[in-house]
Amino acid sequence: MKTVIRICIIGGGNIGLLFGKSLIQSGIVNTQNILIVEKEPRQIAYIKQLEIGKVQSNYDKIENYDVIILAVKPQDAQSMFKELAPHLREQQIILSFMAGIKIQTIQEKLKIHRVFRAMPNLPALLGEGMIVYSQSVNIPKIETYYIENLLSTTGKTLFVENEELIDAATAISGSGPAYVFYFLNALVEASKQMGFSQSEAELLVFQTFLGSIHLYQSHNLNFEEWISKVASKGGTTEAALNHFHNSKVSENIIEGTMKALKRAYELSNVDL
Repeated sequence: MKTVIRICIIGGGNIGLLFGKSLIQSGIVNTQNILIVEKEPRQIAYIKQLEIGKVQSNYDKIENYDVIILAVKPQDAQSMFKELAPHLREQQIILSFMAGIKIQTIQEKLKIHRVFRAMPNLPALLGEGMIVYSQSVNIPKIETYYIENLLSTTGKTLFVENEELIDAATAISGSGPAYVFYFLNALVEASKQMGFSQSEAELLVFQTFLGSIHLYQSHNLNFEEWISKVASKGGTTEAALNHFHNSKVSENIIEGTMKALKRAYELSNVDL
């Protein structure tokens, strides 16, 4: 690829703006080489204030950009494909963040061979995201390397050859932050029932969670080994864990993620 890369982001919502900001902060691209296409007038005015790059409501001169990022909602994909396709050229790269829309579908609708599909998650807002991505076949290594660097501006990346694992990532890392917040919220509520104030409960729970993650990362022990270090025979932790086990909490969590995966598959099979 050439030294100066021009990037167009289709969709000026949360994901589109997130990546626009990350690209600029990382130095991969400057504001002169970013274009954001957004339809909503109020959002256009907001984007202009951010000074991320140029912004417009149409697809004029899209053919001048090297990488086209698709950051629109899946339900808007059909109309976007129809409007965008006539403005593209074969040599461009497509990077899609649309949940459920397969690489083959994007290739067929846009008549573009080089297509990457990625699933980011919310912590990307802080540069702590987890992005799983896949790609179409026969893409030059230099282009794969560039897209990986682009994605890495928002956190960790994981490449998968099997595109179906993008749907699995949607159910785990994509939806995962909500699972974490759900569990944290339950612990906060339990703390309040025990007599702590809201702020005290949040401090207890959040620091316990953060400390546990850092502890796990600093030693070569698996989850079960760490559990055994906390739960002594006949102690308080064992009492809670026994209740979780009898209530099949672990099984319910796994079943819940499978429901998310099923929904991701349903989205992937939407007829466009």
